[in-house]
Amino acid sequence: MKKTFVIDTNVLLHDPKAIFRFEENDVVIPIWVVEEIDKFKREVTEIGRSAREVSRELDNLRQKGQIAKGVELETGGTLSISMERVDDSLPPTLNEKKADNLILGVALSLKKKKQKVVLVSKDTNLRIKADALGIEAQDYERGKIHFEEFYSGWKNLKVESSSLIDKIYAERKISIAEIDKSLEVHPNQFFLLESLDGSSKSALCRYDNDGVLSLLEDIKPIWGISPRNKEQRFALDLLLNDKISLVTLVGKAGTGKTLLAIAAGLYKVADEKSFKKLLVTRPIFPLGKELGFLPGELEDKLRPWMQPIFDNLELLLHLTDSQKKTSPYKELSEHGILQIEALTYIRGRSIPNEYI
Repeated sequence: MKKTFVIDTNVLLHDPKAIFRFEENDVVIPIWVVEEIDKFKREVTEIGRSAREVSRELDNLRQKGQIAKGVELETGGTLSISMERVDDSLPPTLNEKKADNLILGVALSLKKKKQKVVLVSKDTNLRIKADALGIEAQDYERGKIHFEEFYSGWKNLKVESSSLIDKIYAERKISIAEIDKSLEVHPNQFFLLESLDGSSKSALCRYDNDGVLSLLEDIKPIWGISPRNKEQRFALDLLLNDKISLVTLVGKAGTGKTLLAIAAGLYKVADEKSFKKLLVTRPIFPLGKELGFLPGELEDKLRPWMQPIFDNLELLLHLTDSQKKTSPYKELSEHGILQIEALTYIRGRSIPNEYI
């Protein structure tokens, strides 16, 4: 049976393509949702970007016909903007001026017309209220990815004999065909090789995109930092490889992503002199409530946002508490080795021969 899905604002902000995710069913967006989307579209955050994308999608669909009456979607369903009056739909105990209740009223009004209505919202309380009014309510699950489902960048590979591992250490590389001709590999993927014959021998290798696994060479401490597990070892190998121009590190907080990247950058700039400068940048989006305007010059305003970077620099420079007060990493900036800047201010710049 065909269903009518009433979409809450937070669903569209979570996934701007959500209107195309309901197959051949009908999608209804209350006019109040459009009003809320309009409030967010000027923000520079991810929410603002999503709001602008939703507006563009709706405007494109508007070209197909009168969106108030419903336009056909490629999925086989329809999309419409509901202008339903909710004055006589909501119970008198609910505030009719609250946007959530107005959205709820649209779902209730459609239900009274004998439609199979499902309210989709990421707001727990709204789903509870919908259930109390006899409306089926669902969370929007699409887009939830468990950390374990991410591409890890490495694979544990079992080899038939420890003699293959001995060969790797002797020749510093081995052909994929010698291990497993059917093995599916990705560019710059890492492998932990272990033998099936009960030997404790193992080897860490990287696929070199030419059908060969190369043994990872030992890395001396860089700026006092050494990898403490295989994942950090893999990350450092990538960060120090000039042939790899883009490295993406994904992991939980505190696993060394920023620390390793800054250490590798300083090594490449100050020690090897492969690049002329290290540019460290990060977005200035608040995790919680906006703090408002901050006093001082640009450096003072950026300090709260850049403090995680300063913390890592202080660790790499082995600063004492008294030295931290003088900000000795400013010397790196004065010598042209280091530049710390907010991501907002590098838009449109050309940054040649710099380690970012």
